[in-house]
Amino acid sequence: MGSGPTEAPRAEAGTADLTPAPVEQSVLQQVSEGVYHQPHAVLGAHLDSDDVVTVRTLRRLARSVVVVTGSGRTELRHEHNGIWVGALAAENPGHVPDYRLEVTYEGDPITVDDPYRFLPTLGEIDMHLIGEGRHETLWTALGAHVRHYSSVLGEIEGVSFAVWAPSARAVRVMGDFNGWDGTVNAMRSLGSSGIWEIFIPGAGAGTCYKFEILGSDGQWREKADPMARGTEIPPLTGSKVVESTYSFKDDEWMQARAAADPHNGPMSVYEVHLGSWRQGLSYRELAEQLAEYVTWQGFTHVELMPVAEHPFGGSWGYQVTSYFAPTSRFGSPDDFKYLIDTLHQAGIGVIMDWVPAHFPKDAWALAKFDGGTLYEHGDPFLGEHQDWGTLIFDFGRREVRNFLVANALYWLEEFHIDGLRVDAVASMLYLDYSREEGQWRPNRFGGRENLEAISFLQEVNATAYKRAPGIVMVAEESTAFDGVTRPTSSGGLGFGIKWNMGWMHDTLQYISEDPINRVHHHGKATFSMVYAYTENFMLPISHDEVVHGKGSLLRKMPGDRWQQLANVRAYLAFQWAHPGKQLIFMGSEFAQESEWAEHHSLDWWLTETPSHKGVQELVRSLNTVYRDTPALYARDNEPAGFQWIDENDGEHNTLSFIRWDHQGNPLVCIANFAGGPHEGFRVGLPWAGEWTEVLNTDSAEFGGSGVGNASPITAREGAHNGQPAYGDVRVPPLGVLYLKPATS
Repeated sequence: MGSGPTEAPRAEAGTADLTPAPVEQSVLQQVSEGVYHQPHAVLGAHLDSDDVVTVRTLRRLARSVVVVTGSGRTELRHEHNGIWVGALAAENPGHVPDYRLEVTYEGDPITVDDPYRFLPTLGEIDMHLIGEGRHETLWTALGAHVRHYSSVLGEIEGVSFAVWAPSARAVRVMGDFNGWDGTVNAMRSLGSSGIWEIFIPGAGAGTCYKFEILGSDGQWREKADPMARGTEIPPLTGSKVVESTYSFKDDEWMQARAAADPHNGPMSVYEVHLGSWRQGLSYRELAEQLAEYVTWQGFTHVELMPVAEHPFGGSWGYQVTSYFAPTSRFGSPDDFKYLIDTLHQAGIGVIMDWVPAHFPKDAWALAKFDGGTLYEHGDPFLGEHQDWGTLIFDFGRREVRNFLVANALYWLEEFHIDGLRVDAVASMLYLDYSREEGQWRPNRFGGRENLEAISFLQEVNATAYKRAPGIVMVAEESTAFDGVTRPTSSGGLGFGIKWNMGWMHDTLQYISEDPINRVHHHGKATFSMVYAYTENFMLPISHDEVVHGKGSLLRKMPGDRWQQLANVRAYLAFQWAHPGKQLIFMGSEFAQESEWAEHHSLDWWLTETPSHKGVQELVRSLNTVYRDTPALYARDNEPAGFQWIDENDGEHNTLSFIRWDHQGNPLVCIANFAGGPHEGFRVGLPWAGEWTEVLNTDSAEFGGSGVGNASPITAREGAHNGQPAYGDVRVPPLGVLYLKPATS
C-alpha cells in the first residue's frame, strides 16, 4: 500500500511551531495495519495540557490532508505508513474544535468526517448492564445504529457499530462505506466489557457490512454481526444497517392484548411456513393474502415457522445465523412489521417459532466468534448436538443468556409478536439428550437435568411475561418434565402453554388404524385425559407430522378416499372439542393430498374440489363454533371444565364428553370412529329437554353423507352414563357431533 508523501506540506501560519504529541513507531505501525486495540487513542484529535490539539488520521494513498475547522485550515504531514499528523491551537481553552478533513487523492479534494474524533456511543449504564448480563434491550446498545448529531460545521449522520468479542485481539468493520477494507476502520476495545465500538460518519441505512475479528488463536475471520437487524438475501451473508421508519397502527390490539389472558382465551392456531404457503409472496403481499384467508377461515392466531435469518432454506428456519434479523427473503424488517400489523388489525394474533436451543456451525456466523468458544459452550459434552451437527449455547454465561433473553424481548417488543413457541425444549433440559453413556456428565446433584439451561428458560419466561403483558410463551417439550407451565415463582419453567406431544402421537396412531381394529386401541384416544391438567396444553398437528415420509394428514387415514376425508373431518372436530388449545399446519385445513415440501406451494387447487372444499368449510365452522362457545376454551386448564359421558365404549368406537363454561353452559361432543352409523344411540345428557346439533362433520356441506339429527334431540329424565338424562341420537359414520341445549 502507498504511504503518501514523506515531506510535510506547508503549515498554516501560526501552527508551524506547534508540535504534535509523539506516538511510538511500533504503535503507529499497528494502527496503520488496523490491528491496534485502541486506535482512538492515536487517531482523531487529542488535547494536551498546553491547549495544543494533535490530529492524526489514517489516509492511505492521499497526496495531501488538511484539517478544516470553523476558524481555519491546518495542513497535516505524512508521519508513517498512511498516517498523517498535525497540530493546531484549541479555539476554546480545554476544548477540541469541530473539524473535517479535506483529503486529496487524484483530482479535486474531498471533504470527509473523521470516525476517530467521536466518543463511544455506549453509555455507562449500557456497559454496567451488559457486564451484569441484564441489558434487557441489548439490541439498542450493540449492533449497528444510524445516529444523527448536530455540530458547529453542520449536521452529522453516521452509523455506530458495537460488537461483543472479549477474546479478540483486534476488531475491524468493513463494508460499503470503506470499500470493504477493514484496516481503515479498526474498532476500539471498551475494556473488560469485551465490547468493541466505532462510529463511522457518512455510513447510513442500507449499508452492508461485516466484522473482521483477529481471534485469540491469531486467525482473522470475517463475521456477520450477531446483533444485525437486517441481512443480505441468502446465500449472501453480509449484515445490513437498518433504520426503521415503520409506525404500527395496532394500538387497539396491543391494549387489548395487555389486558387479556391468552392461556384461558380462545386459541386456534394456523401454523405457516411463509416461503411455501403461496410461493413467491413478499411480506407485504403475505400481509394482505394471509390476513384475508385466516380471517375467512376463522383462526385466532397464526404461528410462523422461524423468521430469523437462516442461510439454508431447507432448515425451515431452525438453524439461525442472525437472531435479530427477519429473513430478507421476503422483504425488509419494516415489511415484516407491516405483516404483523396487518394481522393484528384483522384481529389475528401472531406466534413465532424461536430457536434458542442450538445454532449452526457456519464459519461466518456465531461459531468460534472471537477465535474460541464464545456463544457455544466450551465443553463438547455441553456444546454440540451430534445428531444435528449444530452448536449449543453456553446457557451459564451471563452475556450469552443476555443475548438470548434480549432476543426474545426484541421480537415481542419491537415487532409486537404475541408469543414465542420455543423449539426443542427437551434438548435443552437434559444433559444426556441424544447422548450415549460416556458422552455426558451428571449435574452437581448427580442428575441428568441441565441446570443452567433450566435457569435460562426460567429467566426468559419470567422476563417476557413481566415486560410484555398478554403474550404467551409456548414450549415444544416432548418429555414428562415436571412443571413446564408451572410459574417460576413455584419452581416451574414458567411457560404459559406446552405442546401436548403425547396426545398427538397417541391420537394419530389411533386414527390411522382401520376402524375394525380401533377397539383394540381405544385407550390411545382417551389416555390424554389422564394427564390433561398436569400442564396447560396445546394440541398440535404440526409441520413435523406431515413431512419426511410421514405423509399428509389425509394420507395417514385408512380406507378409501371418502373414508379418509371423513376421518380427517372427525379427527379435527375431536381435536377442537378436546381440552387444550389447538394448532394445525397449513394445508391440513383442506386435507392437503401430498406431503409438505418447503420448495413448492400448497396444493391450493384442491380447494376447488367439493370434497376438499368441504374439509375447509368444516374447519371454518369449527372455528366459528369454538370462538362462540366459551365452554370450548375458557376452562381448558381446569378439571371441572371437562366431564366424560362415556370413555369406555370401545366396542362402538365412540367417545362422548361434556365441556363446561364458567356459567354452567355445556357443549356435548359425541365422536364415532366406527365405519358405520349408530342409529338410536343412547347417550347421557346433563339435563332433560331439547338439544340441538350445532356441528356435524358428516353434513353434506362438508362432503359427508348427511347422516345426522335435523330435528332437536329430546332428552328425557332418567340416569344414563352417570348423567341425569338421556337422549337417542343418530350418530354418523366416522363423524363427530356437537350438541348444545336448544334455546328459546
